[in-house]
Amino acid sequence: MNRFVAGIILICAVLSAALVVLSNLPKKVSASDGDSRHGDHTTELHALDMIGRGRNTFRYDTFGDQEFWGGTLQIHKAIEGQKLGGVGPGVDPATALAVGLKVDVDALPESLVRQLKAGKVNLKDPAVTLALLKLNSVVGLTGFFENSGRLKSVGIQCALCHSTVDNSFAPGIGHRLDGWANRDLNVGAIVNLSPDLSSVAKLLSVDQNTVRTVLASWGPGKFDAEPFMDGKAFNGHKSAATLIPPAFGLAGFNLHTWTGWGSVPYWNAFVANLEMHGKGTFYDPRLADPVKFPIAAQNGFDNVRSEKDLITPKLADLHFYQLALEAPRPPARSFNHEAAERGKEVFNGAGQCSTCHVPPLFTEPGWNQHTAEEIGIDDFQASRSPDGRYRTSPLKGLWTHAKGGFYHDGRFATLLDVVNHYDNVKALHLSDQQKHDLVEYLKSL
Repeated sequence: MNRFVAGIILICAVLSAALVVLSNLPKKVSASDGDSRHGDHTTELHALDMIGRGRNTFRYDTFGDQEFWGGTLQIHKAIEGQKLGGVGPGVDPATALAVGLKVDVDALPESLVRQLKAGKVNLKDPAVTLALLKLNSVVGLTGFFENSGRLKSVGIQCALCHSTVDNSFAPGIGHRLDGWANRDLNVGAIVNLSPDLSSVAKLLSVDQNTVRTVLASWGPGKFDAEPFMDGKAFNGHKSAATLIPPAFGLAGFNLHTWTGWGSVPYWNAFVANLEMHGKGTFYDPRLADPVKFPIAAQNGFDNVRSEKDLITPKLADLHFYQLALEAPRPPARSFNHEAAERGKEVFNGAGQCSTCHVPPLFTEPGWNQHTAEEIGIDDFQASRSPDGRYRTSPLKGLWTHAKGGFYHDGRFATLLDVVNHYDNVKALHLSDQQKHDLVEYLKSL
């Protein structure tokens, strides 16, 4: 064998070995077969589609609840007023804004915006409220109209309680801020507009005057979801209603209400079916307990099955959109930056805050609940929930929902009150300077 032939044989052997190695390497998949870049692109598009659908649901979907708010409670008649075919004086825009309803300025035609700026719109006329409903500009409230223009029903959305506006045009009128707690909204006063609350009275086995007294006790920024479960309305002489929480910054941790109950999709299903009175499916065997939840057990709220489910198909997108809502950052001049830096050290050190409010979630990863004894308060509200505990509330965006106070019922008027409470309960012995710095840090989150 000459050198030339030997060389050819050697080259063939090397190429053969290389082919064996290459055949064992991971196959590069073409785009048509689902290449990773193509897959990422598809995932991103899917995510954007879910956010878009979820936003639409959050802002505009009534889940068919207009059959209750309009058909049963007939609140639309109170909005119209007697002069327009309804009952009573009607609800003019000034009154609507006074009870915390908000107007989306982006839904208003430019001609109306100009008229409003010029003061040429009568905000004391219920007909203007109907015009705003026709424009779908009232945040969280949808009007349903007959061909004649008469208001025939109204429905509500998630955004009613969990959105506000930036007041950029006027107080109560501006661009939407989804996920923000509407601490101006007087839900009780709005429901009290109903000319007929007999269905609610029958459910609770009380008279209508009692129902109206309970609703009037809530006040701005508060709502009580649980009388329709346990029949309780007061903690002694104090209303049992709790503050409306924000719906932003919910990604990454487990329980999402003041006293736990469940995750975001659980509470969405609970509220849409049992509080908004939409048409859907809901299952929670814990509500079949006739001792703890007598009203729920008696009315079958543990297992709700509507003939046509308008809620369940929307839950995944709604969940995804809410998780995408980032907690808003505070304005740069709303806190002392140097004090906040010092306060961060107190938060993670002497204040012991980060033990439960674990950064960057600022609640515990896992089962984020505690007994009333652990946090040094009464257990009334916790005892109304299935697990009898309070959730560790996340802290990001605190500055957006300071109105109405802190904790589930607003018992602490200021952040300093909260700090002083824990200083006493935990015997932290913080100095006044440390407390001040800690408050500035909380304001910076």
